[in-house]
Amino acid sequence: MLSAQVEILPLGHGDVDEMLAVEKGVYAFPWTRGNFVDSIVAGYSVWGCRVAGDLVGYFVVMLALDEAHLLNLSVTEKRQGMGFGALLLRHAMQSARRAGAVVLLLEVRRSNTRALALYEHFGFQQIGVRRDYYAAALGREDALVLQHVLEEVSG
Repeated sequence: MLSAQVEILPLGHGDVDEMLAVEKGVYAFPWTRGNFVDSIVAGYSVWGCRVAGDLVGYFVVMLALDEAHLLNLSVTEKRQGMGFGALLLRHAMQSARRAGAVVLLLEVRRSNTRALALYEHFGFQQIGVRRDYYAAALGREDALVLQHVLEEVSG
C-alpha cells in the first residue's frame, strides 16, 4: 500500500501536464489546463502525492477568511482504493486548519460513491445540493455540498 517512497509536495506550473494527465484519466469532464494554471496563479493550495517520483494524486484548496474549499482531489485510477485519497484529504484538512480555516467545504457528484465514502469516513456532513451543477453524459448532474468542521484531523 503506502511506502517510504510516498511524498506529499507542493505543485506548481511545472506539474500542470502531469495533473492534466491524471485528471483526464479519471474524469469524463476534466478540469482544463486553464483551471490548474488559474488556481496556481491565484495562490491556492495545490499539493501532490508522488510515489517514486510519479504523480499519483493531488488536491486544490482555496482559502477565504476562515473557510477552505476543496476544489479538486484526484487520484489516478490504478492507485484508487490504496489509501492515497485519504492521505491527500488528511493533508488538505491539516494544511487548511494550519492556515486558519475552521471549516472545509466541497462539492461532489451524487454518483461518485467512492469519493462519498471517503468523505463520510472523515466525518463530512451534507449541508446542501447544487442542482444540475456538473456536466454529465446525459445532461447535468447534481452536486452534494459537504462540510467538515476542522478540529483535530483523524481518519
